[in-house]
Amino acid sequence: MSVRRSIPSNTKLRLFSESGGHCQHPRCLKPLFPVDMGGDRHIAEMAHVIPHGETGPRHEQRPSEEFEADSFENLILLCPTCHTIIDKAPDSYPRSMLLDWKRNHLITLVHSQGIICYEERKQARYAVIAAMGENKAIWKEFAPCDGANFEFDPESETANAWSQRMRSVILPNHYRIQAIISKNQCHLTVEEQEIFAQYQEHVRGLTERHVCCVSGIAIRYPQDMDGIFA
Repeated sequence: MSVRRSIPSNTKLRLFSESGGHCQHPRCLKPLFPVDMGGDRHIAEMAHVIPHGETGPRHEQRPSEEFEADSFENLILLCPTCHTIIDKAPDSYPRSMLLDWKRNHLITLVHSQGIICYEERKQARYAVIAAMGENKAIWKEFAPCDGANFEFDPESETANAWSQRMRSVILPNHYRIQAIISKNQCHLTVEEQEIFAQYQEHVRGLTERHVCCVSGIAIRYPQDMDGIFA
């Protein structure tokens, strides 16, 4: 059994920041600082996706590699009711579902922060093309197997750089691209809608692998995304 430690203040701050002050269950979204409590006290509970113990909810989904139960990646901020529900019925609320809630909650927040629906397709393309270009440049340099500087050594500087860039640049860019395209779906053709769906699955796989440390099947980046809104 892993040692239970207090959750670091920075982790708590990040959880509250990325929740935007609301339960991260997508069908709840209850304010965690209720007005009827004065607005300066919270009811939030930090729920472990995978528990400390070997008998708690979803314990059988614990990653095989080194794992920190109190890490930001393994916590989700919920209201007391939703926390109870997911732990009472863990088979209905698997790890992948809870991590999807958390990721999509952040994307929804991004929607409300400067991402708009453009009047023309070309404006939407301008909005995504810089982020797409940055991701492609990093891929060409560091990506496993395909990158110019890739080495078959997980401890190499290149491998570490790839992992760091994935978390700090590539995935945030992907989330922003998804948010922009979602906001501008009115400009997508039927074919582009299918391409976008494939792209979303690609990003979902990257998130599971690089943020949640969940190994599984991930589809490759759909090359037709390069021409989205063109």
